[in-house]
Amino acid sequence: MLKAVIFDMDGVIIDSEPMHNKAYHDMFEEVGIEVSSELYESFTGQSTINICRRLCDHFNLEESPETLVALKRKHYKQFFESSSDLTLIDGVLELIKDYYSNGLTLVLGSSAAMTSINQIFDRFELDQYFIAKLSGGDLKQSKPHPEIFIKAAEATGFKKEECIVIEDSTNGIQAANAAGIYCVGYDSFHSKNQDYSTANKVITDFKEIIFNKVITLLN
Repeated sequence: MLKAVIFDMDGVIIDSEPMHNKAYHDMFEEVGIEVSSELYESFTGQSTINICRRLCDHFNLEESPETLVALKRKHYKQFFESSSDLTLIDGVLELIKDYYSNGLTLVLGSSAAMTSINQIFDRFELDQYFIAKLSGGDLKQSKPHPEIFIKAAEATGFKKEECIVIEDSTNGIQAANAAGIYCVGYDSFHSKNQDYSTANKVITDFKEIIFNKVITLLN
């Protein structure tokens, strides 16, 4: 029986892709590299430090991955603080409240840095609904490695067979698969060129997984 839900953040709770896109591309310009759309899309769902490690290897950069991370976060912070029209993805707050009011345990498992996670959770007052937040930036491995979802399932206090993951990226879905956790793939207009073929269930609207519909998924 379903006891807990693990949410991804970027692309599931918040459409932060425009901010990340601008921050990354401002950083690319600052260090003098041109990143193809194919390479950029392959980063979706991975932590910033692992993306920057890939960039350093791919472009043989003199700068360290940590330097690139700092540059990207500088641009992201500037954009975040100046973006007054940032909103939660349609229907996700209602879904979170629906799950919470029906007694499901909620945990966040995001590749975003904890500073970014806290910025979003503070801005939209989400901490009251979640018992734990995990950042891929604090872990050894990045999605598609299953580490973050294994630890997120442990944080719920329930067996992984009693949890589901809500993800929007290829890397995130693969991570949930590798962790052996039921995965709902959220295919929205925010998502670009992501593979949902291995998700256990694919949705385009959060109304498809309200409590009364999702509670039977693991039966």
